Parts: sequence; structure tokens; C-alpha cells
Amino acid sequence: MAEVYYVGVDVGTASVRAALVSKNGHLKTVATQPISIWEPHTDHYVQSSTEIWSKCCAVVQEVTRGVDKTQIRGIGFDATCSLVVLDQNFQPVAVNADGKKERNVVMWMDHRAGQQAARITDTGHAVLKRLGGVMSPEMQPPKLLWLKENLRESCWEQAAHFFDLADFLSWKASGSLTRSLCTLVCKWTYCPPQGWDATFWTSLGLQDLTENNFSKIGNATSAPGSPLGDGLTWEAAADLALNPGTAVGASLIDAHAGGLATVGADVEGPGFPWRDRAVTSRLAMICGTSSCHMAMSERPLFVEGVWGPCLSAMVPDLWLNEGGQSATGRLMEHVVKGHAAYRTLRQKARQSRLNTKDENGDDDGDVCDTDTYGYLNRHLNGMAGGSAPAVERLAAHLHVWPDFHGNRSPLADPSLKGTVVGLSLSGTLDDLALLYLATVQALALGTRHIVEAMREAGHRIESIFLCGGLSKNRLFVQTHANAIGLPVLLPEQTEAVLVGAAILGACASRDYATIQEAMAKMTKVGEVVRPEAGLQSFYQKKYKVFRRLVQHQREYRDIMNAENDD
Repeated sequence: MAEVYYVGVDVGTASVRAALVSKNGHLKTVATQPISIWEPHTDHYVQSSTEIWSKCCAVVQEVTRGVDKTQIRGIGFDATCSLVVLDQNFQPVAVNADGKKERNVVMWMDHRAGQQAARITDTGHAVLKRLGGVMSPEMQPPKLLWLKENLRESCWEQAAHFFDLADFLSWKASGSLTRSLCTLVCKWTYCPPQGWDATFWTSLGLQDLTENNFSKIGNATSAPGSPLGDGLTWEAAADLALNPGTAVGASLIDAHAGGLATVGADVEGPGFPWRDRAVTSRLAMICGTSSCHMAMSERPLFVEGVWGPCLSAMVPDLWLNEGGQSATGRLMEHVVKGHAAYRTLRQKARQSRLNTKDENGDDDGDVCDTDTYGYLNRHLNGMAGGSAPAVERLAAHLHVWPDFHGNRSPLADPSLKGTVVGLSLSGTLDDLALLYLATVQALALGTRHIVEAMREAGHRIESIFLCGGLSKNRLFVQTHANAIGLPVLLPEQTEAVLVGAAILGACASRDYATIQEAMAKMTKVGEVVRPEAGLQSFYQKKYKVFRRLVQHQREYRDIMNAENDD
């Protein structure tokens, strides 16, 4: 019997990727294409849905080239929670005053709607309870309100369809306007089984979104992985070079696709006490440009400052809470590339790679983030005399509060900024390595903060299942295990988000009866990283300092905002 495959498509912040995945979850081929990001104003980040779809087609064609298309049973899409705007003819509508229609996507990290988000929070509407009590500018309601208030004629009055990016992709593929419960519940305030709350939109002055049974934002929903329409339309099939009718699964937000491909994995091997524990004891952590921390429960749990509980948003019939950090990989990049010693680092990383180039002697181009972080990790190990636990202690007196782009959770305060305590006048490579280490530690302590909030609300988190680009950084992974005191499990397939997207296609094809069955059959754990001994006290002290940093930041802000008594 011929092997069958599924295609997973992942649209991240700066690139589109696709993978051809076998029925047992192994990646056969992977392809990547960059996508454009424009910043027309401060805190405005926009993209083009036309370009994104074009790049999706290019990577799908690449990974399926030479494969019998009858063997490809399904396709699934995941994407960032960005907002796509189309007119009544499904053509792009500009989302900035520059009027460039092809730039019709307000990105997830676009914070232009900060004031609108604060005003929505101040309403105290009941739907906010499922968002940790606070509306984030990363969600869709404040972005929609900003568009109406600032671009009424050029955008709002032209718009007929508002999509989460993942739903836009599944619509392009299938022609179905059905939205995924993942996107609508997590980012739009939809609540099954009741549906939309018209009083919420009316209270914001967005009552026009309630017209025609909420047709502009979606009036039909389905669980992730549900088959959409009759599969690929003839037009989409031609674009993707696949067969018409190939099953299309209802989509997921990118982080949730990573969660799907990790928390359900079979934990094999002796000596692991969590082997038979339910998925509700596992935290899925997806780390890239930003980070998402997802925990599931059998009953709804309300966690202050954490999004959710969301029913069936990732796995049917389970409640999901989602914490996160707005800048993770992006913060590490900012800290490293902005340092005075970055040029020296690049030179040394390049030389190191040339010294260890592959057997055929080829050099595959300029250094990348993987090269620089790898070199920094080795440099820190040298500074510590080759002792892994001693590496962590190098930053004992250098402390970072990592919310340079605001705090997503559990404080849910987008106004927070970054803090660094302990800088010297020196700008050497050693100093850069220490600042990098302190930043990684701060991100790990931020995750600890989120885990503690979830546990206090009733979650029983006993292990962390980590995937995403930063899962390839050994220091990042080990530091999280040490700082939180929990084992970190890495997936067998390093591109877990792509496997998660492919699982959607597998479910839509009916080759697997449920998401849970597909998760169990298509995902496996590749490695368990345990906390290193002797660091518990160190991280207790580090965490105490970490929590004080935000207290001090708020105190300083209050002092400066106080009325002048002169």
C-alpha cells in the first residue's frame, strides 16, 4: 500500500514554511520563504495577505514536487493571530493611512491599539473574564476599534470581511467562510456554545459587526481539524499544485499548532514518572519571536492575567488557558545585536563555523542567529571553566526584567518596559555573553511567573513540553528546566509546529477519527532535559530579585506621574 502524506503550512512572523509529513508524523521535506514586514509608523506592523498566500503556494509546491498527488490526503494551516481585511469582492483593504491596499494585514505584534485596548478593559464587560480580565492590544477587538476610529472611510467602510490570518488561509484553500474555534475563542471573544455577545460589540461602538448575523467576522465555526467545504477548490489546487478536493482542516494559531504536536506525545522509556499522566498535567511552551504557554484542564479555570479558559480551542472538549511573553526570540536578538561587541561576536562566530565546516569544505553563507547563540553558549561555558551549573551563576549580579514590549501575562500590562540592573562601563564580548545569559534567565523566570499563576488557579503542571525555534538553543532549554524546577521535554521532530499543522490535514482527511488519536500517533518525545542539581537556591534568589524589579518599575512610574507639589 502506498504511503500517505499530509501537508502542514505554518505562517510565522517573518516566514512561511511547509512540510510534507507522513502518517506517523515524520517530516519528509521542509521549505521556507521569507515574507515582508512593513513598519509605516511606530508600533504599526503590517503585511500583505496576497504575498503570504503566494509564498504558501511556493513552499507547498516545493515540498510536494515529485510526489504522487493522490498520496497527499490533507492540508492544514496555522498562522500568527494577525488581522486580515478584505472588501466585499475579497480584495485587500489598506490598514494604514498610506492607502497601500496590498498591505492589508495588521500583525499580531502591532500595538497601535493600546489606548483602545485599555478602554475596552475599563468597560469591565463580562467577556473580559475569559481574557484574564484585561484586553490585550494583540487581540482583534482593539485593532478593529482602531480601524473604525482612525480609518473610517479608507478602511472601515470598505471592509466586508475580517479574518484571523489562519482563517484567511483556510478560506483561500477551501472557499469556506467557516472560522476555527481556536482563533475566534482565543482572540475575538467568541464563546461556545452561546456564540458572539452582541452587547460587547455594541458597547464599543462596533454594533455594525453584529449585522447580518455577524457575517463580517464569522457566523459559522468548527473545531480545529474539522474538514472545510469540499476540500481544495479548483483554483486553490492549481495554486498549490495539489489535487482538487484534497481535505482542508480548520486552522490553528501557530502556537496552538505547536501545542497540538507536543502535549499529546507518547513519553517512552523507563524512569520517567510522568509517562502515563494526562495532557492536563503538561504545559505546552512554544518559543519563537514571542512565547506562548498553554495548559489544558477538564473544567474551566480562571487565571488572572492569563487568557482563557477557552473551550475546544486546541483539543476538543478541553479548556485552554494561554499565557505568553510578547518578546522572546525578538528580545534576545535585540539585546545581542544592539551590544557594542556584536561585531566581534559575528566575526568569531563566522571563524568558528569555518573551522568546523562540513566534510566537503563548503561554506553555506553568512553567520545566522543559530551560529551567534551557539558561539555565545560555548563562550559562557569557557568563562565558567567548563562547568554547566557554574555558567548560570555567572549572572548572579546582573538582572533583567524582560518586558521590553510589555507584559502579556500574568501581569497583563502592555505599558511595562524592560529593566537591566548591574551593567558596567565595559563593552567586551564577555559582557555581551553575560547580558545574553541574564536575558535568557529573565525569560525563564518569566515563564516561572506564569506557571505559578496557573498553579495557583488550579492547574497541576508537572512538566513542560517545549518546541519552536528557541528549543534548538541548549542554554535556553536547560535554563528553563533549572529556573522552574521542572523537566523540559523536546519533541522528536524539531519542527513541531509544522507537524501540528499537518495533524489538522490528517484529521480533515478522516484518516484519524479524532485530534487526540492523531496527536498520539503522529507525535513523540525525543529528549527529556532535567533540572541540574545545586541551582535551586540560586534561582530562588534570582526569582526574588526578578519580582522586585517590576515592583520598583511601577514605583518609579508612580513617582514621576505624581502631581507636582511645587
